[in-house]
Amino acid sequence: MKQSKSLGKPFEISKWAVAEAYRRVKANKGAAGVDGQSVEELEADLKDNLYKVWNRMSSGTYFPPPVRAVEIPKAGGGVRVLGVPTVADRVAQTVVAMELEDRVEPLFHPDSYGYRPKRSALDAVAACRTRCFEKEWVLDLDTRKFLRHR
Repeated sequence: MKQSKSLGKPFEISKWAVAEAYRRVKANKGAAGVDGQSVEELEADLKDNLYKVWNRMSSGTYFPPPVRAVEIPKAGGGVRVLGVPTVADRVAQTVVAMELEDRVEPLFHPDSYGYRPKRSALDAVAACRTRCFEKEWVLDLDTRKFLRHR
């Protein structure tokens, strides 16, 4: 999504971005949404289906369909409800995520590890281990209790 020269739209979505988003969604696999369309079924008429996503997003008329509710049993009993978007909506979400990542990634602190590309919990642990040998003190904070009393 680049800045558009048009006065009507503050953004531009390339067909390349939609195709790349599709490749990422396909690699992640995943179940069909409320429309019942699988990745393979979307791929049966890929050019037309991706064009529809691109056209709606680039014209500003994209509206996400409902998500399919799936109950996942919890280990301790009960269930957790998981919302499964349609494959086409996952493509649209990925286009937006790619654009947001490009714009906000440079703004994050270098020591921020959560939900960042090419960073993991193990990277955070490695940074902590390194710092344990640099400082003579440790801060231990229970965020759950800390936030509960606010």
